Amino acid sequence: MSGEPSSVASRDHYVGSRLVAIVDDDTSLLRAMGRLVRAAGFVVRIFASAEEFLESDRSMPLRCMVLDVCLAGMDGFQLHERLRALGGTQPPVIFITAHDDVANRERARRAGALHYLRKPFDDAALIDAIRRADCASPA
Repeated sequence: MSGEPSSVASRDHYVGSRLVAIVDDDTSLLRAMGRLVRAAGFVVRIFASAEEFLESDRSMPLRCMVLDVCLAGMDGFQLHERLRALGGTQPPVIFITAHDDVANRERARRAGALHYLRKPFDDAALIDAIRRADCASPA
């Protein structure tokens, strides 16, 4: 998976855009979410791991991040904590997981997640969460 945007790779393409980053190690779900979110009018960058996201060009402001809780290597919570430690304006975060439990829900709440979705979720739930995050975004 490449962190390149799923549409145009030009930096100018991002200026003023509604950029959403999605991080999930399930390749088929990642691609499907990317297509869905792009069809809803957002610019999308997809990443197959937290490490891939951290190695990417993050100079353009994000409107929202969709992070899988359980990733190989660094998990979604750890990625969120790392980004907070780096400082700067943080975009709203939506955590998604197939491993729902009380501990994960509480950890997402403490992390300040705008939404927490259990897989499988329906398309409308994800788009609604992203639209709400877009409205809440400081970017």
